[in-house]
Amino acid sequence: MTVDRVIIMGAAGRDFHNFNTYFRDNPDYRVVAFTATQIPDIEGRVYPPGLAGNLYPEGIPIYAEEELPELIKKYNVDQVVFAYSDVAHEYVMHKASLVNACGADFRLMGPDRTMIKSNRRVVAVTAVRTGSGKSQTTRYVAKLFQDAGKKVAVIRHPMPYGNLEEQTAMRFATYDDLDRFQCTIEEREEFEPHIDNGIVVYAGVDYEVILRQAEEEADIIIWDGGNNDIPFYASDIHIVVVDPHRAGHETSYHPGETNLRMADIAIINKVDSADAADVEAVKEAISKNNPEAAIIMANSPITVEQPDTVKGKRVLVVEDGPTLTHGGMAYGAGVIAAEKLGAGELIDPRPYAVGSIKGTFAKYNHLSKLLPAMGYGKTQIEELEQTINNSPAEIVVIGTPIDLRRIMTLKKPAVRVGYDLEEIGNPRLKEILLKIL
Repeated sequence: MTVDRVIIMGAAGRDFHNFNTYFRDNPDYRVVAFTATQIPDIEGRVYPPGLAGNLYPEGIPIYAEEELPELIKKYNVDQVVFAYSDVAHEYVMHKASLVNACGADFRLMGPDRTMIKSNRRVVAVTAVRTGSGKSQTTRYVAKLFQDAGKKVAVIRHPMPYGNLEEQTAMRFATYDDLDRFQCTIEEREEFEPHIDNGIVVYAGVDYEVILRQAEEEADIIIWDGGNNDIPFYASDIHIVVVDPHRAGHETSYHPGETNLRMADIAIINKVDSADAADVEAVKEAISKNNPEAAIIMANSPITVEQPDTVKGKRVLVVEDGPTLTHGGMAYGAGVIAAEKLGAGELIDPRPYAVGSIKGTFAKYNHLSKLLPAMGYGKTQIEELEQTINNSPAEIVVIGTPIDLRRIMTLKKPAVRVGYDLEEIGNPRLKEILLKIL
């Protein structure tokens, strides 16, 4: 029997999911390696035998993506599966060209091969780009179901940066759970707001195991997507969030365009801070590519604690990391709030950056007068703290979804920025959701 030898290109999320759902027990394939990008320090590790299954008693090695051509040759690879998200279409085809030039097939797996079916109702919240507003949309949807008397569990796209076997299936109901699993800043940004609202959150590595656990305590499962990835679960309703601050990206990034074309509901977010022409362009793109989708317009109103303390001050703005890095945004809610409140100066943090934070600015050179909240581990969180404290800021505006003061010691006064979803006009989302479900 011929067995195809496979490499899966990923970033510790979709790659592991594709393996678990399709390749793990499939005798027609042997996954010889994962390659990794986007996530610091993931390469050089092993996908453990306990997760890899009986066909892989020694686990599966994880290499840096830069080694891909040599790995294809070394392992005599037949197929390379591309399995990560929020990348331009042109980027994907460059990777395809590289793989084909090395002699292997290049593969994008469709949702039907990897989606898991639930015995509960599932609502998926996805986006066309990182930073479009998935998290606030998920919170809004969860509250609608809570108010209707439903028990809700949120299942978040994977962010497994620690021991993979220990992170197979994690349940977060309290801040103590965040500390117990040593969550990174990125994880806390996604989990804390749900915990604050009394919602249990699940995440991890094996999303079949996670789903079955969540079904035991919930009437409704909300899939809270990461980046612009497609859902891991077959959904009764699929919501996609579209960002008019990046008009045109809805059809030029992978797999965000897939979400746009699949969705039942398209939410155009941030209308209150976007150019009217861009809003119309996005609306036209939705109608052209998915004419059956219901379109909902929404604002993203920003609130700031102690707003009077910002005016005239030298301000260091700290924003959500993924939105600024691979999301490609040059500003976020913190910058919008600081400028609206009359900040005297937005400080350029680059001269004060240390360690990996300095490296982040070197890699993402579109960033200047704001600081991405990078925190993929204890060392990087300490470097972020040092960078903030090194700056000459009179006040720090925290534009991340969590309060950074909980996990680091800031030597400067700070205020937090909050943002939520607000439907424009007569609210329709509750009616649509409850009617279908």
